[in-house]
Parts: sequence; structure tokens; C-alpha cells
Amino acid sequence: MEDKILNNKKRVLIFTTAYFPLTGGAEVAILDLTNSLKDYDFDLICARLRNEFKPEEKVGRVNVFRVGRGSVLDKWLLPFTGFFKALDLAKKNDYAGIWAVMASYGAFAARFLKGKTGKPFLLTLQEGTPVEQIEKKVGLLKPIFGSVFKKADYIQAISHYLARWAKKMGARCPIEVVPNPVDIDNFCLSLEKRQETRTRLRRQFVLEQNEKLVITHGRLVPKNGVADLIEAIKLLPGVKLAVLGDGPLEVQLKEQAGRLGIGDRVFFLGFIRHHEIPSYLAAADIFCRPSLSEGLGTSFLEAMVAGLPVVATPVGGIVDFLKHGQTGLLARPGDPKDIAEKIKMLCDDESLAKEIIKNGESLIKKEYSREIVTEKIGKIFKRIF
Repeated sequence: MEDKILNNKKRVLIFTTAYFPLTGGAEVAILDLTNSLKDYDFDLICARLRNEFKPEEKVGRVNVFRVGRGSVLDKWLLPFTGFFKALDLAKKNDYAGIWAVMASYGAFAARFLKGKTGKPFLLTLQEGTPVEQIEKKVGLLKPIFGSVFKKADYIQAISHYLARWAKKMGARCPIEVVPNPVDIDNFCLSLEKRQETRTRLRRQFVLEQNEKLVITHGRLVPKNGVADLIEAIKLLPGVKLAVLGDGPLEVQLKEQAGRLGIGDRVFFLGFIRHHEIPSYLAAADIFCRPSLSEGLGTSFLEAMVAGLPVVATPVGGIVDFLKHGQTGLLARPGDPKDIAEKIKMLCDDESLAKEIIKNGESLIKKEYSREIVTEKIGKIFKRIF
């Protein structure tokens, strides 16, 4: 596991609750940034969670150490098992600093290690769950939870929404908003590749030339609003929906589509690997996820750079990048009728859709490219590690 060649690079220890092959915005951001920050080496501690996941392996440039026996209990024990694993690793490595991604189970271990070693502690806030729900969940442990924010030496939040939360939780350190990078090279397909993929997949979905395909992707959990989107599709004859992702609501959502009589217009494609998502976006006409909460909304940014107009809700970090009528359309959360209305606007007004696509692509390349975000994160690293 350990690097065989001696070098003078600083080594950073990352804490996060889960890591690849489990995939979410935080995992993708860690992989992207660690591959880009060439001046540093990385070890990462997370919960094992599943028995088939290796206790140790290298993913990209990161040495991954999974602690636990391979069950959901691992995340609950991570504050302690992760801390003791970190102490063991610290005997072999002189870490320049500690980096916790999300104020979750792994962040507790990072906070304990900070208290033990005094190493600089960077906290990155990536949360997509409503912060009110997080605070309610920690309950009586809120003072201990708050110490994660108070003990951080620097906080990077991926949206202004999360930066405000950090202040509310008592953070005393500098707080900087730096979004996740968007993999433009992967999501911006060539015209030839996009057309070939679009033709093949639309044939697979049995789409007529004049039929529109709306696409959404993400975990099938309440906060992503997929039930509201299915209700909206019911109101839109001639529009079909592709749902990418799995989760606890999958059976319930399939039953909902059948009950509404649109089972033949809603395609549940299950878990799709991140690098395969651009092909499915190429087949679609509109991206929509009517979220009830979002830390930032990386899926929207990926859809924008893939050349799709987006419909979203003004929650969490969405409003950092989505301006109604300019870079997308905003619908009221929990309102299928309004969601359907916004989708219909894009279906009916081709010039509006094209203008939104152009503005969205321009915004991503200007503010969310890997090069721009990596440079900002690199400056934070140099400042504290």
C-alpha cells in the first residue's frame, strides 16, 4: 500500500464516511482533487460498510483504509475505529495535516486526531441533507458535533448555503466557498459521439422523433424529489422520463409510476457508473431534479456542461449557479404542477432552451472547471498544511 519511492511531498490524511466504489458528490470530488493535487500524497480512512469491499487498496492516487467488518454498523463506529486507525498510520507517516470531507462520522475521528496531535485540520462541507435534519439527528450530541466546526483551522464549503451553516455552528476559523470541480472533459462529448449515443439510446427507449426525454440521476431518496417529478410527467403527454440511480424508494417509485398509468413512460435504469452518465445525458432533452435540499448540486452542473437545459428548485446551493431564465428554470419545491410547467416551457420554446444551454456551458467553463477549482483548493492547502 505504501509508496515505495521516497519523495518530499507532503502527505495528507483524509477522513470521509464512504468512498469508491460507493459514489456521490463527495467521493467524486475527492477523487478528482486528489488526482489533480500532484504536490501532495494522500491516505484516506473510511467505513468499510460492505464485506466485499477491500480493507486496503489504492484508488487513483489515494491509499484507502476501510475500517470495520463490512456492515452499516461501521459508520457508527467510525469516530473511534477511524481515530485508532489514524494513530496507527501516524506512527509510520508524518502527516502535514488532516482533511475531513463532510461534517459526518469521519469528521469526528478527524476532530479527535486534531485534539491528539494538533495537526492542521481542514473541514470540507459537502452536505446535501437539509442541515435542520442533520442537527435534529445529532440531538443531544449537538455540542460535540459543533466542536467539529470549532476545532477546524479552515473550512471550505461548496456553497454559500453551507458556509452560512458553518457560521451558525460556531466556526471560528476562515470559511471559503469553493465548489466541487466539474469533469468537463468527460461530460462534454464530441458532437459525433453525442449524436451516435443519442441515436442508439433513444432507439432503446422507443422514442419518436417529436417525443422529449427528461432525465434525472441521483439516489432514490426523499430529498431528491423524484416522486414529484413522476407526478409532473403524468401531466406532460409526449414526454418520457429516464431515472438513473438506486435507493430505498425504488420499489415505491415504480409502483407510483404504474399507479399513475405512466409505467411505459418512466424508465428506471438503476445504478449507473459515473463515467457512463454522459452517454445517457446525451440521449435526453432536459435535466430535472426537483430537490428538497442540495449542498451544491453537482449533477446539475454536469448536465449543464453536457448541453442540457435544467429545471431545479431554489434550495441550498442551487441558487449559487442557477439564475431563473438564464442558466436554468426554477420550480417550486414539492409542486408537481409547477415542475411540469417549467419542463413544458423548455419543450415548447426552443430558443429559450438554447439560450439556457449556452449560458450554462459558459458558466461551468468559467467558474467550475477542474483547473480553476484545483487552483483554489491548492492555495488553501498551501495556506494551512
